[in-house]
Amino acid sequence: MPELPDLQVFARNLDKKLGGKALKEISTTSKKLNVSAHELQHALRNETLKKVYREGKELYFDFGAHILALHLMLHGQLFLFEGKNDNKYTVVELHFTDGSGLALTDFQSAATPTLDPDKKDAPDALDESVTPKWLTDQLQKKRTVIKNLLLDQKFIRGIGNAYADEILYDAGISPFSIANKIPEEKIKELAKSITHVLTHAEKEITKAKPDIISGEFRDFLQVHHTRKKETPKGEKILIKDGTRKTYYTEGQTLY
Repeated sequence: MPELPDLQVFARNLDKKLGGKALKEISTTSKKLNVSAHELQHALRNETLKKVYREGKELYFDFGAHILALHLMLHGQLFLFEGKNDNKYTVVELHFTDGSGLALTDFQSAATPTLDPDKKDAPDALDESVTPKWLTDQLQKKRTVIKNLLLDQKFIRGIGNAYADEILYDAGISPFSIANKIPEEKIKELAKSITHVLTHAEKEITKAKPDIISGEFRDFLQVHHTRKKETPKGEKILIKDGTRKTYYTEGQTLY
Protein backbone atom coordinates (compact mmCIF):
# COMPACT_ATOMS: atom_id res chain seq x y z
CA MET A 1 0.00 0.00 0.00
CA PRO A 2 1.38 3.44 -0.89
CA GLU A 3 2.26 5.47 2.19
CA LEU A 4 2.96 9.12 2.82
CA PRO A 5 6.29 9.45 0.92
CA ASP A 6 4.93 7.57 -2.11
CA LEU A 7 1.80 9.71 -2.23
CA GLN A 8 3.80 12.92 -1.85
CA VAL A 9 5.66 12.07 -5.05
CA PHE A 10 2.52 10.86 -6.86
CA ALA A 11 0.70 14.08 -6.00
CA ARG A 12 3.52 16.30 -7.19
CA ASN A 13 3.82 14.45 -10.50
CA LEU A 14 0.07 14.35 -11.09
CA ASP A 15 -0.16 18.05 -10.36
CA LYS A 16 2.52 18.72 -13.00
CA LYS A 17 0.72 16.56 -15.56
CA LEU A 18 -2.90 17.48 -14.90
CA GLY A 19 -3.01 20.78 -12.99
CA GLY A 20 -4.87 23.50 -14.87
CA LYS A 21 -6.81 21.12 -17.11
CA ALA A 22 -10.62 21.16 -17.43
CA LEU A 23 -12.49 17.95 -16.70
CA LYS A 24 -14.69 16.78 -19.56
CA GLU A 25 -16.26 13.88 -17.70
CA ILE A 26 -15.75 11.45 -14.83
CA SER A 27 -17.12 7.95 -14.38
CA THR A 28 -16.87 5.37 -11.63
CA THR A 29 -17.80 1.78 -10.84
CA SER A 30 -17.12 2.19 -7.13
CA LYS A 31 -19.77 1.01 -4.70
CA LYS A 32 -17.95 2.89 -1.91
CA LEU A 33 -18.47 6.36 -3.36
CA ASN A 34 -20.22 8.61 -0.83
CA VAL A 35 -22.52 10.13 -3.47
CA SER A 36 -24.14 8.78 -6.63
CA ALA A 37 -22.13 8.59 -9.85
CA HIS A 38 -24.52 11.19 -11.29
CA GLU A 39 -23.84 13.60 -8.42
CA LEU A 40 -20.10 13.11 -8.88
CA GLN A 41 -20.36 13.90 -12.58
CA HIS A 42 -22.59 16.93 -11.95
CA ALA A 43 -20.21 18.33 -9.31
CA LEU A 44 -16.97 18.01 -11.31
CA ARG A 45 -17.86 18.14 -15.00
CA ASN A 46 -16.34 21.16 -16.81
CA GLU A 47 -14.45 22.20 -13.66
CA THR A 48 -10.74 23.03 -13.80
CA LEU A 49 -8.31 21.00 -11.70
CA LYS A 50 -6.60 23.58 -9.50
CA LYS A 51 -4.15 21.32 -7.69
CA VAL A 52 -3.33 17.74 -6.72
CA TYR A 53 -1.97 17.19 -3.23
CA ARG A 54 -1.76 14.59 -0.48
CA GLU A 55 -3.77 14.37 2.73
CA GLY A 56 -2.81 11.46 4.98
CA LYS A 57 -3.06 8.36 2.79
CA GLU A 58 -5.28 9.99 0.17
CA LEU A 59 -4.72 12.03 -2.97
CA TYR A 60 -6.84 15.17 -3.16
CA PHE A 61 -7.86 16.59 -6.54
CA ASP A 62 -8.93 20.18 -5.90
CA PHE A 63 -11.46 21.40 -8.47
CA GLY A 64 -12.16 24.64 -6.63
CA ALA A 65 -15.74 24.23 -5.45
CA HIS A 66 -15.26 20.50 -4.88
CA ILE A 67 -12.52 18.05 -3.94
CA LEU A 68 -12.20 14.50 -5.19
CA ALA A 69 -10.26 12.27 -2.78
CA LEU A 70 -8.78 8.97 -3.93
CA HIS A 71 -7.65 6.30 -1.47
CA LEU A 72 -5.63 3.66 -3.32
CA MET A 73 -5.99 1.09 -0.54
CA LEU A 74 -3.79 -2.02 -0.96
CA HIS A 75 -3.83 -2.61 -4.72
CA GLY A 76 -4.96 0.66 -6.32
CA GLN A 77 -2.93 1.79 -9.34
CA LEU A 78 -2.97 5.07 -11.26
CA PHE A 79 -2.48 5.32 -15.02
CA LEU A 80 -2.30 8.32 -17.32
CA PHE A 81 -3.73 7.77 -20.78
CA GLU A 82 -4.52 9.59 -24.00
CA GLY A 83 -7.92 9.23 -25.63
CA LYS A 84 -9.32 5.84 -24.62
CA ASN A 85 -8.70 4.14 -21.29
CA ASP A 86 -7.71 0.52 -21.93
CA ASN A 87 -6.83 -0.33 -18.34
CA LYS A 88 -8.64 -3.26 -16.72
CA TYR A 89 -10.41 -3.09 -13.36
CA THR A 90 -10.98 0.67 -13.60
CA VAL A 91 -12.64 2.13 -10.52
CA VAL A 92 -12.53 5.82 -11.48
CA GLU A 93 -11.89 7.35 -14.89
CA LEU A 94 -11.23 11.05 -15.49
CA HIS A 95 -11.27 12.52 -19.00
CA PHE A 96 -9.94 16.03 -19.60
CA THR A 97 -10.90 18.31 -22.46
CA ASP A 98 -7.45 18.05 -24.09
CA GLY A 99 -7.90 14.28 -24.58
CA SER A 100 -5.73 13.20 -21.66
CA GLY A 101 -7.05 11.11 -18.82
CA LEU A 102 -6.36 9.40 -15.52
CA ALA A 103 -7.57 5.95 -14.47
CA LEU A 104 -7.60 4.47 -10.97
CA THR A 105 -7.68 0.67 -11.13
CA ASP A 106 -8.01 -2.02 -8.50
CA PHE A 107 -8.66 -5.70 -9.19
CA GLN A 108 -10.19 -5.97 -5.71
CA SER A 109 -12.38 -2.86 -6.25
CA ALA A 110 -11.30 -1.60 -2.82
CA ALA A 111 -9.78 1.72 -3.96
CA THR A 112 -12.15 4.43 -2.78
CA PRO A 113 -13.20 7.76 -4.29
CA THR A 114 -14.84 10.38 -2.04
CA LEU A 115 -16.41 13.67 -3.06
CA ASP A 116 -15.71 16.51 -0.62
CA PRO A 117 -14.23 14.39 2.20
CA ASP A 118 -14.81 15.44 5.80
CA LYS A 119 -12.03 17.26 7.59
CA LYS A 120 -9.97 14.84 9.69
CA ASP A 121 -9.26 15.46 13.37
CA ALA A 122 -5.94 13.57 13.46
CA PRO A 123 -2.91 15.56 12.29
CA ASP A 124 -0.96 14.59 9.20
CA ALA A 125 2.41 13.05 10.09
CA LEU A 126 4.24 15.97 8.44
CA ASP A 127 2.03 18.67 9.89
CA GLU A 128 3.87 21.32 11.90
CA SER A 129 1.58 20.51 14.85
CA VAL A 130 3.31 17.14 15.28
CA THR A 131 5.92 18.52 17.66
CA PRO A 132 7.89 16.65 20.35
CA LYS A 133 5.59 18.24 22.95
CA TRP A 134 2.42 17.13 21.14
CA LEU A 135 3.75 13.62 20.75
CA THR A 136 4.84 13.46 24.39
CA ASP A 137 1.45 14.69 25.61
CA GLN A 138 -0.34 12.15 23.45
CA LEU A 139 1.82 9.12 24.22
CA GLN A 140 1.68 9.68 27.97
CA LYS A 141 -2.08 9.04 27.75
CA LYS A 142 -1.82 5.82 25.74
CA ARG A 143 -1.27 2.24 26.90
CA THR A 144 -1.20 1.11 23.29
CA VAL A 145 1.69 -0.66 21.58
CA ILE A 146 3.63 2.12 19.86
CA LYS A 147 3.61 0.61 16.37
CA ASN A 148 -0.16 0.16 16.48
CA LEU A 149 -0.51 3.79 17.50
CA LEU A 150 1.60 5.01 14.57
CA LEU A 151 -0.58 2.98 12.23
CA ASP A 152 -3.81 4.39 13.67
CA GLN A 153 -5.05 6.99 11.15
CA LYS A 154 -7.29 8.45 13.85
CA PHE A 155 -4.16 9.26 15.85
CA ILE A 156 -1.74 10.37 13.14
CA ARG A 157 -2.29 10.21 9.38
CA GLY A 158 -0.08 8.95 6.58
CA ILE A 159 2.13 6.31 8.20
CA GLY A 160 1.71 2.68 7.16
CA ASN A 161 3.36 -0.60 8.05
CA ALA A 162 6.69 -0.15 6.27
CA TYR A 163 7.39 3.39 7.47
CA ALA A 164 6.24 2.66 11.02
CA ASP A 165 9.01 0.04 11.16
CA GLU A 166 11.52 2.46 9.62
CA ILE A 167 10.63 5.28 12.00
CA LEU A 168 10.89 3.09 15.09
CA TYR A 169 14.18 1.63 13.90
CA ASP A 170 15.57 5.11 13.29
CA ALA A 171 14.47 6.18 16.79
CA GLY A 172 15.86 3.01 18.40
CA ILE A 173 12.50 2.05 19.91
CA SER A 174 11.12 -1.48 19.85
CA PRO A 175 7.85 -1.63 17.89
CA PHE A 176 6.38 -3.63 20.80
CA SER A 177 6.94 -0.89 23.38
CA ILE A 178 3.96 0.50 25.32
CA ALA A 179 3.46 4.15 24.39
CA ASN A 180 3.18 5.64 27.89
CA LYS A 181 6.32 3.81 29.07
CA ILE A 182 8.58 5.46 26.52
CA PRO A 183 10.78 8.13 28.22
CA GLU A 184 10.25 11.75 27.24
CA GLU A 185 13.75 12.08 25.76
CA LYS A 186 13.11 9.06 23.58
CA ILE A 187 9.78 10.49 22.42
CA LYS A 188 11.65 13.58 21.25
CA GLU A 189 13.85 11.31 19.15
CA LEU A 190 10.74 9.61 17.80
CA ALA A 191 9.27 12.96 16.72
CA LYS A 192 12.49 13.76 14.85
CA SER A 193 12.52 10.31 13.27
CA ILE A 194 8.98 10.73 11.93
CA THR A 195 9.99 13.84 10.01
CA HIS A 196 13.43 12.59 9.01
CA VAL A 197 12.39 9.16 7.74
CA LEU A 198 9.38 10.41 5.76
CA THR A 199 11.12 13.36 4.11
CA HIS A 200 14.24 11.31 3.36
CA ALA A 201 12.08 8.62 1.75
CA GLU A 202 10.37 11.18 -0.47
CA LYS A 203 13.78 12.36 -1.70
CA GLU A 204 14.95 8.80 -2.38
CA ILE A 205 11.81 7.93 -4.32
CA THR A 206 12.05 11.13 -6.36
CA LYS A 207 15.71 10.47 -7.15
CA ALA A 208 15.12 6.87 -8.27
CA LYS A 209 11.69 7.26 -9.89
CA PRO A 210 11.21 10.95 -10.74
CA ASP A 211 8.00 10.45 -12.77
CA ILE A 212 6.32 7.78 -10.63
CA ILE A 213 2.55 8.05 -10.07
CA SER A 214 1.89 4.51 -8.87
CA GLY A 215 3.52 1.52 -7.18
CA GLU A 216 6.23 1.48 -4.53
CA PHE A 217 10.00 1.97 -4.55
CA ARG A 218 11.59 0.91 -1.26
CA ASP A 219 15.05 -0.44 -2.02
CA PHE A 220 16.56 2.20 0.27
CA LEU A 221 14.68 1.13 3.41
CA GLN A 222 16.91 0.17 6.32
CA VAL A 223 14.96 -2.54 8.13
CA HIS A 224 11.57 -3.15 6.45
CA HIS A 225 12.85 -5.02 3.43
CA THR A 226 11.86 -8.53 2.31
CA ARG A 227 15.19 -9.20 0.57
CA LYS A 228 17.54 -7.97 3.29
CA LYS A 229 18.82 -10.11 6.16
CA GLU A 230 20.78 -7.32 7.85
CA THR A 231 20.55 -3.55 8.21
CA PRO A 232 23.30 -1.38 6.66
CA LYS A 233 24.89 -1.41 10.15
CA GLY A 234 25.12 -5.19 10.10
CA GLU A 235 22.26 -5.80 12.56
CA LYS A 236 20.20 -8.94 12.01
CA ILE A 237 16.68 -8.11 10.83
CA LEU A 238 14.02 -9.95 12.82
CA ILE A 239 10.49 -10.48 11.52
CA LYS A 240 7.34 -11.03 13.55
CA ASP A 241 4.41 -12.40 11.60
CA GLY A 242 0.87 -11.21 12.20
CA THR A 243 -1.85 -9.33 10.37
CA ARG A 244 1.07 -7.16 9.28
CA LYS A 245 4.69 -8.28 9.38
CA THR A 246 6.92 -6.27 11.70
CA TYR A 247 10.60 -5.84 10.86
CA TYR A 248 12.92 -4.85 13.70
CA THR A 249 16.29 -5.49 15.39
CA GLU A 250 17.38 -6.56 18.86
CA GLY A 251 19.09 -3.19 19.30
CA GLN A 252 15.77 -1.35 19.54
CA THR A 253 14.91 -0.74 23.18
CA LEU A 254 11.74 -2.28 24.58
CA TYR A 255 9.83 -0.06 27.02
